[in-house]
Amino acid sequence: MAEQKRDYYEVLGVDKGASDADIKRAYRKLAKENHPDLHPGDAACEARFKEANEAYEVLSNPDKKAKYDQFGFAGVDPNYGGGGGFGGGFGGGFGGDFDFGDLGDIFGSFFGGGFGGGQTRRNGPTRGETIRTSISISFEEAAFGCEKDVIITRTENCSECSGTGCAKGTTAETCPDCHGSGTVQVRRQTPMGVFATTQTCSKCGGRGKIIKQPCSKCHGSGTERRQRTIKASIPAGIDNGQTISLRGQGNAGKNGGPAGDLHITVTVRPHEIFRREGTSVLCEAPITFVQAALGAEMEIPTIDGKVKYEIPEGTQSGTVFRLRGKGIPNLNGKGRGDQFVTVFVETPRNLNHEQREALKKFGETLGEGNYGERKGFFKKFKK
Repeated sequence: MAEQKRDYYEVLGVDKGASDADIKRAYRKLAKENHPDLHPGDAACEARFKEANEAYEVLSNPDKKAKYDQFGFAGVDPNYGGGGGFGGGFGGGFGGDFDFGDLGDIFGSFFGGGFGGGQTRRNGPTRGETIRTSISISFEEAAFGCEKDVIITRTENCSECSGTGCAKGTTAETCPDCHGSGTVQVRRQTPMGVFATTQTCSKCGGRGKIIKQPCSKCHGSGTERRQRTIKASIPAGIDNGQTISLRGQGNAGKNGGPAGDLHITVTVRPHEIFRREGTSVLCEAPITFVQAALGAEMEIPTIDGKVKYEIPEGTQSGTVFRLRGKGIPNLNGKGRGDQFVTVFVETPRNLNHEQREALKKFGETLGEGNYGERKGFFKKFKK
């Protein structure tokens, strides 16, 4: 049986005629509500997040959206349905080379393109490709956010011809074979009769136009490679390995289509003192035997700077103290995590004779009542 999937419009909660802005707005709302970083360990939220991503990937892409509107899941996932039903029935009669594209051409020749709308024209607007890159930032920059200059090389419209591909003072001519459609009809004789199919025009390569005097700079491609420095705003609270997307900063589109996106994956450099778990900051701090025994006011490092903290009398090695609101800001901009400081008692070394004697005398004054953990341990040992 085919995998049961929810309709992509239903997933995002929008109508089929929704605009690109409505689709984007609905996706962002769902992604924010169900992001795995905000719901660690919640399998249901993770599943909804993945489902929304899959739906947005299709509905935000004009070509994929058109195919989905025509053929449903089969139009965007060739494995959907796995050889049963409609495709399997025709496959038995016509052989394995027959597909939905052939059906669209054949029925289109009889009914004027009513079956699925025919092929996507190659000379129509096409969205540009996505560019992927990465940057490295410090622990503090990840915590509080920052702006970074990102150097990329991308495809842009040619500065000489403004993307037309034609030399100055000239224009492209309409292809005489396909008359600007980019496709031509070819009739084939088959055992069932004559079928008309639509194919890409070989004369113009599906572009619908022929450039007789190409631009000297781009040689008719209409694009050129350029290095750009893009200012990227890194949000406060971003974690190692997460990716931000800058819309419209990717490669240029074709035939008037929009530019692609720029995806930036963030690498956070390790800190000498701090570690991170979610929105919590963890660190360890050494204290002396005297500070642990008598208590003391200490300066504790945080990502905001040093703060004073009162260590209580009798603090044991391994005790964890909590500094509220000194952790990582939430990625959604609301509140901050906490900092957890684990203290350990550092045993003094290289004692001189006078220090040794003083420590021995001090030890002789102590009894089992001064050591709660020690007393309990040996009590269990005897049992």
